[in-house]
Amino acid sequence: MTYALYDIGGTKTRIAISRDGITFEDPTIINTPKDYREGIDQIAKISKELAGEPITAAGGGIAGVLSRDRALYLGGPNLLGWGGRAIPQLLSDKLGCPVFLENDTAIVGLGEAFHGGGRDANIVVYMTISTGVGGVRIVNGDVDVSAYGFEPGHQIIDAGGALHKGVGGYGVDLEGYISGSAIEMRYGKKPYEITDSDFWDEMARLLAYGLNNTIVHWSPDVVVLGGSMMKQIGIPVNRVREHLSGMLHIYPQLPRIVKAELGDIGGIYGALKFVTKRLEQKNKTT
Repeated sequence: MTYALYDIGGTKTRIAISRDGITFEDPTIINTPKDYREGIDQIAKISKELAGEPITAAGGGIAGVLSRDRALYLGGPNLLGWGGRAIPQLLSDKLGCPVFLENDTAIVGLGEAFHGGGRDANIVVYMTISTGVGGVRIVNGDVDVSAYGFEPGHQIIDAGGALHKGVGGYGVDLEGYISGSAIEMRYGKKPYEITDSDFWDEMARLLAYGLNNTIVHWSPDVVVLGGSMMKQIGIPVNRVREHLSGMLHIYPQLPRIVKAELGDIGGIYGALKFVTKRLEQKNKTT
Protein backbone atom coordinates (compact mmCIF):
# COMPACT_ATOMS: atom_id res chain seq x y z
CA MET A 1 0.00 0.00 0.00
CA THR A 2 1.17 3.51 -0.78
CA TYR A 3 -0.74 6.57 0.41
CA ALA A 4 -0.32 10.20 -0.68
CA LEU A 5 -1.10 12.58 2.18
CA TYR A 6 -2.06 16.23 1.78
CA ASP A 7 -2.37 19.41 3.79
CA ILE A 8 -3.58 21.95 1.21
CA GLY A 9 -3.49 25.35 2.88
CA GLY A 10 -4.25 28.80 1.58
CA THR A 11 -0.52 29.62 1.44
CA LYS A 12 1.44 26.35 1.62
CA THR A 13 0.70 22.77 0.60
CA ARG A 14 2.39 19.80 2.24
CA ILE A 15 2.63 16.45 0.48
CA ALA A 16 3.95 13.24 2.06
CA ILE A 17 3.99 9.53 1.27
CA SER A 18 3.21 6.61 3.57
CA ARG A 19 4.23 3.12 2.50
CA ASP A 20 2.92 1.18 5.48
CA GLY A 21 -0.17 3.07 6.70
CA ILE A 22 1.63 3.80 9.99
CA THR A 23 4.52 6.16 9.24
CA PHE A 24 5.21 8.77 6.57
CA GLU A 25 8.25 10.22 4.86
CA ASP A 26 9.36 13.84 5.20
CA PRO A 27 6.79 16.15 3.59
CA THR A 28 7.51 18.20 0.48
CA ILE A 29 6.27 21.79 0.83
CA ILE A 30 5.18 24.00 -2.07
CA ASN A 31 3.40 27.33 -2.43
CA THR A 32 -0.27 26.64 -3.03
CA PRO A 33 -1.12 27.77 -6.58
CA LYS A 34 -3.95 30.26 -6.92
CA ASP A 35 -5.35 28.43 -9.94
CA TYR A 36 -6.93 25.06 -9.13
CA ARG A 37 -5.78 23.45 -12.38
CA GLU A 38 -2.17 24.31 -11.67
CA GLY A 39 -2.64 23.11 -8.10
CA ILE A 40 -4.08 19.75 -9.15
CA ASP A 41 -1.29 19.24 -11.68
CA GLN A 42 1.47 20.07 -9.19
CA ILE A 43 0.05 17.96 -6.38
CA ALA A 44 -0.46 14.96 -8.65
CA LYS A 45 2.98 15.28 -10.25
CA ILE A 46 4.82 15.57 -6.93
CA SER A 47 2.78 12.72 -5.43
CA LYS A 48 3.74 10.38 -8.26
CA GLU A 49 7.40 11.39 -8.12
CA LEU A 50 7.58 10.90 -4.35
CA ALA A 51 5.74 7.58 -4.45
CA GLY A 52 7.67 6.07 -7.37
CA GLU A 53 4.97 3.40 -7.63
CA PRO A 54 1.16 3.20 -7.98
CA ILE A 55 -0.70 5.08 -5.22
CA THR A 56 -3.34 3.08 -3.35
CA ALA A 57 -5.29 6.06 -1.98
CA ALA A 58 -4.75 9.74 -1.27
CA GLY A 59 -6.27 12.55 0.75
CA GLY A 60 -6.11 14.90 3.68
CA GLY A 61 -7.14 18.45 4.42
CA ILE A 62 -7.96 21.54 2.38
CA ALA A 63 -8.52 25.04 3.75
CA GLY A 64 -12.21 25.88 3.38
CA VAL A 65 -15.65 24.32 3.18
CA LEU A 66 -16.71 21.18 1.34
CA SER A 67 -20.14 19.95 0.34
CA ARG A 68 -22.10 17.52 2.53
CA ASP A 69 -20.74 14.51 0.66
CA ARG A 70 -17.24 16.06 0.60
CA ALA A 71 -17.15 15.66 -3.18
CA LEU A 72 -17.24 19.38 -4.03
CA TYR A 73 -14.92 22.05 -2.67
CA LEU A 74 -17.18 25.05 -2.02
CA GLY A 75 -14.35 27.48 -1.35
CA GLY A 76 -12.34 29.38 1.23
CA PRO A 77 -11.06 32.94 1.66
CA ASN A 78 -7.50 32.05 0.59
CA LEU A 79 -8.33 29.61 -2.23
CA LEU A 80 -10.75 31.71 -4.24
CA GLY A 81 -9.66 30.16 -7.54
CA TRP A 82 -10.50 26.65 -6.32
CA GLY A 83 -14.13 27.11 -5.27
CA GLY A 84 -16.94 25.19 -6.91
CA ARG A 85 -14.65 22.42 -8.19
CA ALA A 86 -14.80 18.67 -7.60
CA ILE A 87 -11.23 18.65 -6.26
CA PRO A 88 -11.27 15.04 -4.96
CA GLN A 89 -12.43 13.67 -8.32
CA LEU A 90 -10.01 15.83 -10.29
CA LEU A 91 -7.13 14.52 -8.20
CA SER A 92 -8.45 10.98 -8.44
CA ASP A 93 -8.46 11.21 -12.24
CA LYS A 94 -4.81 12.30 -12.21
CA LEU A 95 -3.63 9.73 -9.66
CA GLY A 96 -5.77 6.74 -10.62
CA CYS A 97 -6.85 6.05 -7.04
CA PRO A 98 -9.54 7.11 -4.53
CA VAL A 99 -9.04 10.59 -3.04
CA PHE A 100 -10.67 11.76 0.20
CA LEU A 101 -10.70 15.38 1.38
CA GLU A 102 -11.92 17.12 4.53
CA ASN A 103 -11.51 20.59 6.04
CA ASP A 104 -7.87 21.16 6.98
CA THR A 105 -8.54 22.11 10.60
CA ALA A 106 -10.54 18.91 11.05
CA ILE A 107 -7.62 16.88 9.71
CA VAL A 108 -5.09 18.60 12.00
CA GLY A 109 -7.47 17.93 14.89
CA LEU A 110 -7.57 14.26 13.95
CA GLY A 111 -3.78 14.20 14.05
CA GLU A 112 -3.70 15.83 17.48
CA ALA A 113 -6.35 13.41 18.74
CA PHE A 114 -4.21 10.39 17.85
CA HIS A 115 -0.63 11.59 18.18
CA GLY A 116 -0.65 14.98 19.92
CA GLY A 117 -2.24 16.80 22.82
CA GLY A 118 -5.52 14.87 22.63
CA ARG A 119 -4.20 11.31 22.49
CA ASP A 120 -6.00 8.78 24.71
CA ALA A 121 -9.12 10.99 25.00
CA ASN A 122 -12.50 9.89 23.62
CA ILE A 123 -13.85 13.37 22.84
CA VAL A 124 -11.33 15.93 21.62
CA VAL A 125 -11.91 19.54 20.61
CA TYR A 126 -9.13 21.03 18.52
CA MET A 127 -9.08 24.80 18.05
CA THR A 128 -6.65 26.64 15.81
CA ILE A 129 -6.10 30.32 16.52
CA SER A 130 -4.13 31.77 13.66
CA THR A 131 -4.93 34.11 10.76
CA GLY A 132 -8.48 32.90 11.38
CA VAL A 133 -10.06 30.73 14.07
CA GLY A 134 -11.32 27.23 13.34
CA GLY A 135 -12.09 24.06 15.19
CA VAL A 136 -13.36 20.50 15.11
CA ARG A 137 -14.88 17.86 17.37
CA ILE A 138 -13.25 14.43 17.26
CA VAL A 139 -15.27 11.55 18.75
CA ASN A 140 -13.88 8.05 19.29
CA GLY A 141 -11.02 8.63 16.88
CA ASP A 142 -12.93 10.18 13.97
CA VAL A 143 -14.16 13.58 12.83
CA ASP A 144 -17.66 14.01 14.21
CA VAL A 145 -20.52 14.05 11.71
CA SER A 146 -21.71 17.42 10.42
CA ALA A 147 -23.48 18.94 7.45
CA TYR A 148 -20.77 21.37 6.35
CA GLY A 149 -18.06 21.05 8.99
CA PHE A 150 -17.45 23.08 12.14
CA GLU A 151 -16.88 26.82 12.51
CA PRO A 152 -16.50 27.70 16.22
CA GLY A 153 -14.51 30.78 15.26
CA HIS A 154 -17.72 32.35 13.99
CA GLN A 155 -19.69 32.00 17.20
CA ILE A 156 -21.00 35.37 18.41
CA ILE A 157 -19.39 36.18 21.75
CA ASP A 158 -20.18 39.91 21.92
CA ALA A 159 -23.34 41.11 20.20
CA GLY A 160 -22.98 44.67 21.45
CA GLY A 161 -19.21 45.16 21.32
CA ALA A 162 -18.91 45.59 25.08
CA LEU A 163 -16.25 42.98 25.85
CA HIS A 164 -13.30 44.80 24.43
CA LYS A 165 -12.80 48.55 24.22
CA GLY A 166 -12.16 50.08 20.83
CA VAL A 167 -13.77 47.33 18.77
CA GLY A 168 -16.99 49.08 17.90
CA GLY A 169 -19.09 47.19 15.38
CA TYR A 170 -16.21 45.01 14.20
CA GLY A 171 -15.40 41.69 15.73
CA VAL A 172 -18.57 40.44 17.36
CA ASP A 173 -17.52 36.84 16.70
CA LEU A 174 -14.57 35.05 18.28
CA GLU A 175 -12.42 35.23 15.15
CA GLY A 176 -13.02 38.97 14.91
CA TYR A 177 -11.47 39.45 18.35
CA ILE A 178 -8.49 37.09 18.63
CA SER A 179 -7.39 36.05 15.12
CA GLY A 180 -4.11 37.34 13.75
CA SER A 181 -5.84 39.16 10.91
CA ALA A 182 -8.26 40.91 13.29
CA ILE A 183 -5.46 42.02 15.62
CA GLU A 184 -3.39 43.37 12.76
CA MET A 185 -6.39 45.25 11.36
CA ARG A 186 -7.30 46.74 14.72
CA TYR A 187 -3.87 47.61 16.08
CA GLY A 188 -1.80 48.07 12.93
CA LYS A 189 0.85 45.59 14.09
CA LYS A 190 1.72 41.97 13.43
CA PRO A 191 0.74 39.93 16.50
CA TYR A 192 4.35 38.85 17.11
CA GLU A 193 5.32 42.55 17.37
CA ILE A 194 3.09 42.99 20.43
CA THR A 195 4.96 42.05 23.61
CA ASP A 196 2.68 43.61 26.23
CA SER A 197 1.65 40.83 28.64
CA ASP A 198 -1.57 42.67 29.55
CA PHE A 199 -2.61 42.63 25.91
CA TRP A 200 -2.11 38.87 25.64
CA ASP A 201 -3.93 38.31 28.92
CA GLU A 202 -6.89 40.15 27.42
CA MET A 203 -6.75 37.87 24.37
CA ALA A 204 -6.70 34.88 26.74
CA ARG A 205 -9.85 36.22 28.43
CA LEU A 206 -11.64 36.62 25.10
CA LEU A 207 -10.61 33.14 23.99
CA ALA A 208 -11.96 31.78 27.28
CA TYR A 209 -15.41 33.19 26.42
CA GLY A 210 -15.36 31.29 23.14
CA LEU A 211 -14.12 28.10 24.80
CA ASN A 212 -16.88 28.36 27.40
CA ASN A 213 -19.47 28.19 24.62
CA THR A 214 -17.63 25.47 22.72
CA ILE A 215 -17.24 23.30 25.83
CA VAL A 216 -20.89 23.51 26.91
CA HIS A 217 -21.98 22.60 23.36
CA TRP A 218 -19.45 19.84 22.66
CA SER A 219 -18.62 18.55 26.19
CA PRO A 220 -15.08 17.34 25.43
CA ASP A 221 -12.54 15.49 27.55
CA VAL A 222 -9.77 17.76 26.33
CA VAL A 223 -9.38 21.00 24.36
CA VAL A 224 -6.23 21.25 22.24
CA LEU A 225 -5.16 24.76 21.22
CA GLY A 226 -2.93 25.27 18.18
CA GLY A 227 -2.05 27.87 15.59
CA SER A 228 0.33 30.81 15.31
CA MET A 229 -1.44 32.82 18.03
CA MET A 230 -0.58 30.16 20.61
CA LYS A 231 3.20 30.44 20.21
CA GLN A 232 5.71 31.93 22.65
CA ILE A 233 4.62 35.49 21.83
CA GLY A 234 0.90 34.94 21.87
CA ILE A 235 -1.98 33.77 24.01
CA PRO A 236 -0.78 32.05 27.23
CA VAL A 237 -2.60 28.75 27.79
CA ASN A 238 -2.28 28.97 31.57
CA ARG A 239 -4.20 32.28 31.56
CA VAL A 240 -6.88 30.79 29.29
CA ARG A 241 -7.36 28.03 31.88
CA GLU A 242 -7.55 30.55 34.72
CA HIS A 243 -10.09 32.78 32.98
CA LEU A 244 -12.14 29.75 31.97
CA SER A 245 -12.18 28.34 35.50
CA GLY A 246 -13.71 31.61 36.66
CA MET A 247 -16.62 31.49 34.22
CA LEU A 248 -17.50 27.83 33.55
CA HIS A 249 -19.17 26.21 36.56
CA ILE A 250 -21.93 24.00 35.11
CA TYR A 251 -19.66 20.92 35.04
CA PRO A 252 -17.94 19.38 38.08
CA GLN A 253 -14.56 19.97 36.43
CA LEU A 254 -13.08 21.59 33.35
CA PRO A 255 -11.77 19.52 30.47
CA ARG A 256 -8.02 19.57 30.10
CA ILE A 257 -6.82 22.65 28.19
CA VAL A 258 -3.51 21.90 26.44
CA LYS A 259 -1.33 23.18 23.61
CA ALA A 260 -1.04 21.34 20.31
CA GLU A 261 2.09 19.23 19.98
CA LEU A 262 2.51 18.39 16.28
CA GLY A 263 3.33 21.80 14.83
CA ASP A 264 3.29 22.24 11.06
CA ILE A 265 2.92 18.52 10.30
CA GLY A 266 -0.25 17.92 12.33
CA GLY A 267 -2.20 17.85 9.08
CA ILE A 268 -0.04 15.04 7.69
CA TYR A 269 -0.49 12.95 10.84
CA GLY A 270 -4.23 13.51 10.56
CA ALA A 271 -4.28 12.81 6.82
CA LEU A 272 -2.72 9.38 7.36
CA LYS A 273 -5.38 8.38 9.87
CA PHE A 274 -8.14 9.93 7.75
CA VAL A 275 -7.15 8.18 4.51
CA THR A 276 -6.75 4.77 6.14
CA LYS A 277 -10.16 5.09 7.82
CA ARG A 278 -11.97 6.25 4.68
CA LEU A 279 -10.36 3.54 2.56
CA GLU A 280 -11.46 0.89 5.07
CA GLN A 281 -15.02 2.26 4.96
CA LYS A 282 -14.97 2.32 1.16
CA ASN A 283 -13.76 -1.27 0.96
CA LYS A 284 -16.47 -2.44 3.35
CA THR A 285 -19.21 -1.04 1.11
CA THR A 286 -17.84 -2.41 -2.19
